[in-house]
Amino acid sequence: MPGTGTTAAGPATGGTTLWLTGLPSAGKTTLAYGLAARLRAEGRRVEVLDGDEIRSFLSAGLGFGRADRETHVRRVGFVAELLASHGVLVLVPVIAPYADGRAAVRRHHEKEGTRYLEVHVATPVEVCSVRDVKGLYARQAAGEISGLTGVDDPYEVPESPQLRIEAHEQSVEESVGALYALLGERGLL
Repeated sequence: MPGTGTTAAGPATGGTTLWLTGLPSAGKTTLAYGLAARLRAEGRRVEVLDGDEIRSFLSAGLGFGRADRETHVRRVGFVAELLASHGVLVLVPVIAPYADGRAAVRRHHEKEGTRYLEVHVATPVEVCSVRDVKGLYARQAAGEISGLTGVDDPYEVPESPQLRIEAHEQSVEESVGALYALLGERGLL
């Protein structure tokens, strides 16, 4: 049965997609890698599907218009579900700016019987623009790029994520702890 993720040792408890959505520079990737390190130290099977890395390979050639962003999100969602259905805990730090794209990924997981959790890393745009990890906000302000999520392209805030993290109000360790606690509450550890 899809989504059960059994192994030679028995049922895999961690087969789940944990999608971290939020604005650029919100801290999604930092939190995903922090949680992955903690889980790996415990011997758990975990993969991080970094949106930028996936875009370089699986979504190479796609632009940043709405249709291309939706295609990218669905591709990442497909790979995440495939891994999760085989007992891997998949951490997905991908903006996924549109509610319908995130809903499509959730529906695909549900159809396959694979667990899916959504986390909103709710860092305000003012904080993200100061962090500006990739220089996107500066480039947008200088008129070099347009279509920046949360600035001149919409970011549709999740209405009912399983967890909302105010990453700008707590340390990385506290935020990772909140993600870890969510997995524990759901019986995924």
